[in-house]
Amino acid sequence: MTLKLYSYNLCGSCRKAKKFLDSRGIKYQEIPIRIQPPTKGELKQMAAKLHLKRLFNTSGQDYRLLNIKEKRETLTIKEQIELLHSNGNLIKRPFAIGTAHGKTIHITGFKEEEWKQLFP
Repeated sequence: MTLKLYSYNLCGSCRKAKKFLDSRGIKYQEIPIRIQPPTKGELKQMAAKLHLKRLFNTSGQDYRLLNIKEKRETLTIKEQIELLHSNGNLIKRPFAIGTAHGKTIHITGFKEEEWKQLFP
């Protein structure tokens, strides 16, 4: 599996992540998260590695408009995965999953220090 980078063109963090990967010569498949959200399987994989809450774009407009903060506490894991899969705007981006340089990658958001640990 190659590295998949789910991103949004107008997202500053996504642009930083792409620049970061490009500067290190790391190949990736860029996928528009709003048009083609991660699969349920990918979301489950990511949730197994990170806390499910970290998958939500808590600063996004859809998250606030849909009142997800309050709803999330009453939803099952399966329902949360379905919600994320049905609306790419709810997913924290960039969302990177797959392999690169022999490492398995599961990361959301762009914090350069975290990415440097994965991609030295």
